[in-house]
Amino acid sequence: MPIMLKYLIQKEFLQIRRNSFLPKLIVMFPIVIMCVMPWVMQMDVKNVVVDVVDINHTVESQRLVQQIAVSNYFIFGGQKATYAEAMKDIEKGRADIILEVRDGRYLIAANAVNGTKGAMGSAYLSQIVGDAANSHLSSVTSHLSPLTLYNKGQDYKLFMIPALFAIVMMLMTGFLPTLNIVGEKEAGTIEQINVTPVSKWSFILAKLIPYWLIALFVITVCLLLAWIVYGITPVGPLWLIYVLAMLLALFFSSFGLIVSNYSDTMQQAMFVMWFFVVCIMLLSGLFTPTRSMPEWAYMTTYINPMRYFIDAIRTIFIRGGGLHETAHQVLALAGIGALMGFWAVQSYKKNS
Repeated sequence: MPIMLKYLIQKEFLQIRRNSFLPKLIVMFPIVIMCVMPWVMQMDVKNVVVDVVDINHTVESQRLVQQIAVSNYFIFGGQKATYAEAMKDIEKGRADIILEVRDGRYLIAANAVNGTKGAMGSAYLSQIVGDAANSHLSSVTSHLSPLTLYNKGQDYKLFMIPALFAIVMMLMTGFLPTLNIVGEKEAGTIEQINVTPVSKWSFILAKLIPYWLIALFVITVCLLLAWIVYGITPVGPLWLIYVLAMLLALFFSSFGLIVSNYSDTMQQAMFVMWFFVVCIMLLSGLFTPTRSMPEWAYMTTYINPMRYFIDAIRTIFIRGGGLHETAHQVLALAGIGALMGFWAVQSYKKNS
């Protein structure tokens, strides 16, 4: 069996190497994701256009306008004579928020067509207005400052880049195995395997091992890019990241083979895989905290391996957690991965 497995694995690598596209994809995909996505996946709301209607024209109101103009979150749209004039800018999409200053009172009106931008922009502006209004308080308040235990620089990339590892692993170790067996079905080579004495365990293991090695390569490239491009390194143990990556690769490669076993064409396999991948990704806590989800959606995260991977890898990168702090996630990933691996073997019908 070990000799037979060796030749089966060799066959898989020969198929990958002879494909003119796959080797380039394996190298370029993690590079593109790591170098592009952190810059476009910012959750901070910026470039919010603010029109100011200053009825008082006091020194304090002008100082407030200057604070808005120099803020990194806002674009000062200018001062308008009346609220109706500023509202025309809102209706035409030239402004996002109106700030009216009248007799010491402040009115903030936000365009909530984009609910996130309206809510976050209003919150940022309310903080600036609150700071300006409370500037006359005693000096005791000036000594109050927040204590940040983790991610002290409030760098959003430090929060998102570790989670991007999950996306790279999911796409590289999930979709490639999905196209593997169903590709052999369409090519007719699966019939040659079926008439050989190769066992189901050997056949499926030979399909999984190459993608585990690809997972090691991909996670190494991601770690190097995070360090070289962004200066981000894990505070916790590096070996634990590789353990988590291998467990996640076990799940997705097994899941991809399961989909491939039950599919007859590549088109069918791709549609089924995309359906599950989108659900897994959106319910993983990558973009939205899982506790913010409805109760029924939150319950599904208990069987979502990406949720455990993202929780664990953020703990390692940001908090410096080790095996003790991530034992729950490691055990969950191992259990789900082992279950999917067993299912991948059982779902392969050798004599079909």
